[in-house]
Amino acid sequence: PMGLRGRGSRWKDAAMGEQRTPLLWRVMRAMNRRGAAKAIGSGRGPQDRVLLLTTIGRTSGLQRVTPLQYEDVDGTYCVMSARGPRADWFRNVVAHPHVTIRVRDRVLEGDGTPIVDAAGLADFLELRLQRHPVMMRMMLMAEGVPPWAARPRLERFAAGKAMLRIRVVEPSHSDAGDV
Repeated sequence: PMGLRGRGSRWKDAAMGEQRTPLLWRVMRAMNRRGAAKAIGSGRGPQDRVLLLTTIGRTSGLQRVTPLQYEDVDGTYCVMSARGPRADWFRNVVAHPHVTIRVRDRVLEGDGTPIVDAAGLADFLELRLQRHPVMMRMMLMAEGVPPWAARPRLERFAAGKAMLRIRVVEPSHSDAGDV
């Protein structure tokens, strides 16, 4: 019998202490593997909202490229992890804070600062809601947050999430080339 661990189950497995990865995250991971980074890197895709973050793998030492939605906040680039500090790219930056980002046709070097406090993350969510109200409300609804959630609800949602603030330290080169 399939029981609580049946296909698509979101029930916590008491023996394993794990929860099945939500469908939304699995779909996004599959899309990234199937070419989202290549499409954005070649000038296609939503470049006005998605950057390519290149990190150094914390265990492999290899370069890893991840497409992420971003906001330019006073000259720094901010990206948020729906998976919180468990996201591989976030853990890579914690281990190796120096990163490369590709934003449109620019390749930039930067240092990543992890942020995990709920109030700071809620501030970022409010900024994104102001800039992209329809998209953000749909994303929040997919995560179970009511579309017109007040600040306390955003802070509860933000608890357990993570954000990275990338401060550009020097332009690598203006032509994107290979990233």
